Amino acid sequence: MIGVDVGGTFTDIVSIKDGRIETTKVATNVVESYQGVLEGAAEVGVDSAAVFNHASTHGLNAIITRRIPKIAFLTTEGHRDILDMARGWRPAEGNTDPTWRRSFGDATAPIVPRYLRRGIRERIGADGSIVIELDEEQAREELKVLARCGVEGVAICLLNSYVDGRHESRLRELVREEVGDVACSISSEVSPLAREYPRASTTVVDVLCKKIYGPYSKRLEAGLSELGFTGDLNFADCAATLAPVDVAMERPSRIVFSGPAAGTVACAHLGAMIDEPNLLCVDIGGTSSDMSVVTGGTPFVNTTFELEHDLIVNTLSNEIISVGAGGGSIVSITPTGELKVGPESAGADPGPACYGRGGEQPTTTDTFLMIGILDPKRFAAGRSRLDPELARKAFERLDTQASLAERVRFAYKMAVNNVAEGVFDVVVKNGVDPRDYAMISFGAAGSMMLPALLDMINLKSVIVPPHPGLFSALGLVSADQVHADSRTSYLVLTPDAADEINGIYSDMEASMRRTLGDDADRVTFVRTFDGQLMGQVWETPFIEVPGGPITAETVGQMIVNFHDGYEKRSGNRFEGMPVQGVTYRLTAIVPTTKVEYARPAQRPAGDTLQPVGTITLRYLEENDITAAEYERDDLMLDDVIDGPAVIREPLSTTFVLPGQTARVGTVGEIVITRATDSTGVSEEK
Repeated sequence: MIGVDVGGTFTDIVSIKDGRIETTKVATNVVESYQGVLEGAAEVGVDSAAVFNHASTHGLNAIITRRIPKIAFLTTEGHRDILDMARGWRPAEGNTDPTWRRSFGDATAPIVPRYLRRGIRERIGADGSIVIELDEEQAREELKVLARCGVEGVAICLLNSYVDGRHESRLRELVREEVGDVACSISSEVSPLAREYPRASTTVVDVLCKKIYGPYSKRLEAGLSELGFTGDLNFADCAATLAPVDVAMERPSRIVFSGPAAGTVACAHLGAMIDEPNLLCVDIGGTSSDMSVVTGGTPFVNTTFELEHDLIVNTLSNEIISVGAGGGSIVSITPTGELKVGPESAGADPGPACYGRGGEQPTTTDTFLMIGILDPKRFAAGRSRLDPELARKAFERLDTQASLAERVRFAYKMAVNNVAEGVFDVVVKNGVDPRDYAMISFGAAGSMMLPALLDMINLKSVIVPPHPGLFSALGLVSADQVHADSRTSYLVLTPDAADEINGIYSDMEASMRRTLGDDADRVTFVRTFDGQLMGQVWETPFIEVPGGPITAETVGQMIVNFHDGYEKRSGNRFEGMPVQGVTYRLTAIVPTTKVEYARPAQRPAGDTLQPVGTITLRYLEENDITAAEYERDDLMLDDVIDGPAVIREPLSTTFVLPGQTARVGTVGEIVITRATDSTGVSEEK
């Protein structure tokens, strides 16, 4: 099995062969990112692989940076500004800023400019009745305008089309006739759910992803075939579940945020193996820190997610919160003389000053190099060398009266504090007690920074998994193949609604079985619904629906399940109020082979772990600190390392602080906890 996670800076490749995990990391080809994937695939021997699982932030990065094709948007006449108005919400930082503008609005960088948003004369009522027939002559005139503009794709979202999509289907035919063979998505297929704006934005993103991932997937398939690959190519979606490439390309909006989600699935899989069901997952890369929560062994899943503020995609997704704190975060001095770290990043080009690619501003990576935690000769498995002198000069250029030691020390503390604030926000938002949660530390910079949070947030422990630098890619060989579908129908849950609900689930299952083909007989179907108390605006999602035909008794159980789920989420129960079903969801889970981590060898009796050397850590405190240095390959089961210590491996470095103890666990994970005295009570520092 092979898992590939394509990031903005590096492409991570993980290969599982005969129970052995092999990893490699190659630079991402920003122009043709599939080239980096093929380079890594050839390196790990893709010709013998049975499965190739792929995740990428390529589409996400393209949309955020507006490196996107020219597309058009068709909607019911009078509503073409829905994409500019969105939901009308402001982020907290924009509430008191009169100059704030939505990042994708007409006043900033619209994804679809207003002249390419056209109104079509038609109207379907909320009950599915035809209020105004589709005016095909008027539609053709609008489409001729779009053809002259040279659009490469068309997104179609008509009002109430989630009830009846006939006008959208016909309009797609007219697009073919008047505009030609361009990418086209209709909301009644992409997102047949209520609420016009999320449905519209999802359809727009789907068209963009068809243009971005369509040619990409074809070139990737062709390249893999040339390398001798004959297995199954799967793409991960926003919940890091897998779908065959042809299925994924039917609705590619589902895969736009797949890379970060894979890390959460990798954490949940590891947690199941080491009996840690409650996890805070933190992935620190070059630009940002991605954070998520696993409770009871299950990631927290949302029904939507935002690419940018108010730019919504209707798809199941692991809830990921990102903050601008990573290895490339720039250290700067504010106009008031304060030292600041991030959120601006040096990125991959020019990168941190120590890369020697022209960067002149110090970054978090330069900070750890100055301290001595990073080995300049072994960065990125020895493929790159860091220059400490360039890092020092970058810090000296800062416009501050602070000494060099103070600059580095403050930069370290600010970088760690930025991540701690982000984690604390996640803890508060999800209402979890950090004393009951272990933190999984991964990403290239994670194991250097996150052990410092052990006492700052009062965590149970910090766990460094095997291969932390490529752990998200391991999530791609830790996931099931999942097919999902959903339908909206506002139905008050009474015995009379049983037949209609049964028809909705039966239609979805029949369609899904046709898609699954031979796999249909070995899948597990899971039914849920999103419901609300009558009169509410927002739903309580993922309420369990019993198996078998939907009967009056089944509806009664759905009501009980809703009240249970509502109480769990809100702390209140209103059994006297009617319950209304809104969205009905069906998922088909196809079990797949998953990565298994090998149990580390036991150290022979009488043998003790010895450091390979000692290093001097500067600037952390007033005086230098001497730390032991270890190689992770030398560690064995139940080995114990007392901090301060640095543990090195090809693509990551772990820093165990003074007052902390690291122990090697059952699958080779490093579990970092507070050092204890003879009574077993944590020492106060």
